[in-house]
Amino acid sequence: MAVASSFRVSDNSIMHLWYLSELRWLDLMASDFLHARREKERMSVPRRQLLRNLSFAFGSCFALLQNESANAQKPVQQAGSVPSAAPSDENEPAGTRMEKVAGIGGLFFRAHDPQMLGRWYQTHLGISLVPTNYQESPWQQEAGPTAFCPFPETSNYFGDAHKVWMVNFRVRDLDKMVAQLRAAGIEVKIDPKLYPNGRFARLIDPEGNPIELWQPAKP
Repeated sequence: MAVASSFRVSDNSIMHLWYLSELRWLDLMASDFLHARREKERMSVPRRQLLRNLSFAFGSCFALLQNESANAQKPVQQAGSVPSAAPSDENEPAGTRMEKVAGIGGLFFRAHDPQMLGRWYQTHLGISLVPTNYQESPWQQEAGPTAFCPFPETSNYFGDAHKVWMVNFRVRDLDKMVAQLRAAGIEVKIDPKLYPNGRFARLIDPEGNPIELWQPAKP
């Protein structure tokens, strides 16, 4: 009895028809193989067992091809969806671990009058100037979140279109900081909207560089 007769085939399934044709080929191959062995060794090998082994091997390959085809048809993750959590660096092998920067160590920019501008930031925002020797300690900022985000060239988020950067400073109490700056004659605009990540205010330094103040939302 042919092995192919034990399978139900759908006329609309090209894959199953191909599968059956391969089984017919295996049937003929098994017959030739058994005939050759009987002639050479005069030994009786159960044809059903041999055909079962060959069919199992072919069926495994067929299932593997189906799985690969299904994986190839999976939709790509849509933008904005939450990706799976990245593995922790501690669990990565030492040879494959990515070396990452630890934080921002300095902000350097050109100024028309660097000394005057440095004193302004020190007087009104409390940022210490760069030490003049290695024995003095530099400005130590408090640990906290930091946003690093390039903007499009056409963005008007910085205000002046000629300005290519803006610094954002975290503050503990936005209202107190704004009152302090306004008392010194510095114009500050508070964003009246309360955002999920906190409150914001804007000002500019004496050379027109935009500054954003940010009071992060409490967890």
